[in-house]
Amino acid sequence: MSREIPAERRIVVGVDGSPSSEQALRWAVRQAELTHAAVDAVICWLYPTMYGRAPASVDRESGLVAGKILAKSVAWAVRDHPRVEIRESAELGNAAQVLLERSRGAELLVVGSRGHGGFVGALLGSVSQHCVQHASCPVVVVRTGDDRAEAESE
Repeated sequence: MSREIPAERRIVVGVDGSPSSEQALRWAVRQAELTHAAVDAVICWLYPTMYGRAPASVDRESGLVAGKILAKSVAWAVRDHPRVEIRESAELGNAAQVLLERSRGAELLVVGSRGHGGFVGALLGSVSQHCVQHASCPVVVVRTGDDRAEAESE
């Protein structure tokens, strides 16, 4: 009896710079270390909302800012786990849609329970809720302040 081994083990994690997403990234890095998987850390951005087309400099600047937020989050998350392979990606698009596309074929999709914006009292944010309902792989939602997640990240 032979056992099929996946060509690549990977965990996709959504990052937006919020405390919840940073905790999700730390959880994903620890899980990747335990399972010998790579981490695809993804941040998404959209064009600023305004009438007409935004100048090219605004497009470039939005992507650069998103990339810097992601790089800072990744540097902090991997400080105790330098052997984990992390691939950073700043993508233009709706976060939920991009994460669902990127997680096809992944072992896990990891998101924080609440990102920036939305209703503060809601249990899940719109992106995490959409991912839980539509992902083609298992989804881990990491809550900010979850004692177990905090203990694992220290």
